[in-house]
Parts: sequence; structure tokens; C-alpha cells
Amino acid sequence: MKKIIVLAIGLMLFVTGCGSKSEEDLIAKFEKNVSNSKSYTLKGNMEILSNEETFTYSIEANYLQDDFYKVTLVNQTNNHEQIILKNNDGVYVVTRALNKSFKFQSEWPSNSSQSYILSSLVKDIKSDDNKVLEEQDKNYVIKTAVNYPNNSSLTYQKIYFDKDMNLEKVEVYDKEDIVNIKVVFSSIDLKSGLKEEDFLLEDLIDMNAETKEDSTNNENKNNNQEDNTSNNNETNNTTEENTTNETSNNTTTNENENIDEECENEECDTKSSNILDSIIYPLYIPSETYLSNSEEIDTDEGNRMILTFAGDKNFVLIEEVASVASDFEIIPVYGDPIMLSDTIAAKSANSMYWTSDNVSYYLTSNDLSTEEMVTIAESLGNTKVVSGSK
Repeated sequence: MKKIIVLAIGLMLFVTGCGSKSEEDLIAKFEKNVSNSKSYTLKGNMEILSNEETFTYSIEANYLQDDFYKVTLVNQTNNHEQIILKNNDGVYVVTRALNKSFKFQSEWPSNSSQSYILSSLVKDIKSDDNKVLEEQDKNYVIKTAVNYPNNSSLTYQKIYFDKDMNLEKVEVYDKEDIVNIKVVFSSIDLKSGLKEEDFLLEDLIDMNAETKEDSTNNENKNNNQEDNTSNNNETNNTTEENTTNETSNNTTTNENENIDEECENEECDTKSSNILDSIIYPLYIPSETYLSNSEEIDTDEGNRMILTFAGDKNFVLIEEVASVASDFEIIPVYGDPIMLSDTIAAKSANSMYWTSDNVSYYLTSNDLSTEEMVTIAESLGNTKVVSGSK
């Protein structure tokens, strides 16, 4: 009887040990695949849920051993593209449409969780002693804590694998168990053969120049075609124009008189069509804080709105139409890139800068935390409450 009991206990320990070892082996397999990769390329889609709105990005992330990264994010709603580049010179956030880049001396991406960076997922798994691996329909899910310093509501993530521990999807949840970030991978190549030359800032600048040149050539071609068509039609239109000129002139005169009259009453500004003609107010303002002043300043490109908020949390919000630099511009920032719902912001010690829907925002405060700044920025990017500036 004693022998039977001893054998039974031994069998239980063996089975339990195998189960535990199997879980460790599965996690170790993913970690080994990532650590053995000298370079990788992954593609997929990322969804960010903010205030019941969903922002979708196409994403491509490239990695090269020794901490080289190039992540291309394209907002599928407005086709706004931004590239996060990390090489030996630093971290850049490049917005080619504006011909600008921010340059950071930053620990990105290791200073927070990143759902599209494989080393970040491995770090989260290793750091969490309470991680859980579950089997679902012969596939596997690892649940771990996350580290998002600028968003304390994000608490954990689920990392989904197929039966061979190939990564398929990542979901990041908030305190209410709602998915806030979801990344679905369409392809992952762990042997992409990338080189340092694939992570040069100059190449992104050159690509931007080539795109502009192609655009200019196409525009010139279209203009030439329009000129030819216009010349062919000019003779045919001459008679009609002579016939209608007198009536048209009388009509135009009357219309101009009406417009002048209206502009005198409404104080029209005809300086430029590229003008921010409305104030975009944040939907979130810290408690015991209020709008104390709004001011409009004329600039070469149009105008600039300055909103001053006072109270418990003083801050200033500046808004203006985003301008395209004539030459590629690099702006140094002593801080970090921060992912908002619809764009990437540049965050320094007491300020944050970002562009959304062709409007550039600058937020500065000695009282706001980074998380409060992000919340204000998110409230501007989702639903816009507009009021006339005059």
C-alpha cells in the first residue's frame, strides 16, 4: 500500500512538474525567437479607443540589433503619416507632410510598454512575476501587467499566440477591462536582413523631396493640359463672353457692393484663406480651472490663438494652422515622443507640441502632470467645440 501511495505522489509531482515546465517552455520559445532575431519587420493594424472614438493606423515596425528602430504609423482616417526613427544619433519623429522632425535624446522605446515592439512585449513578460498563460482553442494567451507612465488607466495586456507561439495580436486593457489599444499583426519576418543604412534620417528627407518633385511634375503636366484645352476653347468662348460681359459686369458690381457692405458689418478678414478662423476648446479642463483670456495674434501664415487658463492648474494653449517648412526642419526636444489617439506628440518637461487635422497645438504649464496634458490634448482631438474668434 505504501508503495502505491509513493508511486501516486511521484506521478502527481511528475505531471505537475511537466505542466509547469511546459508553460515555461512556451514563454521561453517566444523570448528566444525575439532575442535570436538580428533584425525584424512586422506589419499590421493598430486601433486606439479614446472617448468612444476609434482611431485606426496601419503600422510597420523595423528593428535592427543594437537598438535601431523605424516605425511608420499612418492614420487611416486622414492618411496622416508619422515615422519614429531611432539610430545612433537619437530618436526622431518625422512628419514628412510638414517637412519637419522632432529630435529627442530619449530612452524610447524601453521607457514604457509598446504593443508593436517585440522586445517591449518580452520585457513586460519577464517583469511580471504574476503573469498568466492560458490555452484557448489550442492557441495561447499571456496576460501581463503593462507600464504606461502617461496613462495610469492602462493596467494589463493580453498577448495572443498560435499553437507554435507565433505572435498574432496584442490587446491593452484599462481598469474597467475595456480594450483601449489593439494591434493585429498581418506579418512578422524575424529574418528581414536589415542594415544600418535602412535607418538613416537622410533617406526619409530624400524620399520627401522626391515625393514633392513628382507632385510638382504632375501639377505642371496637368496645368499644361489645361492650358491647351483653354486655348482650344478660347476662340469659341469669345463671342459668348462679349455677349455676356455687360450683364456680368453689372452683376459683379452689385455683388461686390453687397460683399463690402457685409464685410463692414461682420469685420471680414480677407488676408488669407489659410487662417485658423475659430477657437478649438478642450473638452477636459482640470477642476477649479477656467478660461481667463483668449487672444488672437496675426502671423505671416494667418493668425494664432492663445488661450490662457487660470485657477488651480494654470496652463496656456496655443493654436494655429500647421505650416509646411520650405527646408527640412529638425526641432530638438528634451523629452519623449508620446502616442496620442490620432497623432504623435513631442513632450518636454513642462510643454507638449502636436499637430492634428492640420492644426498645430502647443500646450505649456508648470502645474499640469504629463497625464493631464495628454487628457487635454485628447479632448481637443476628438470632439471640437467651436466658437468664433472675434
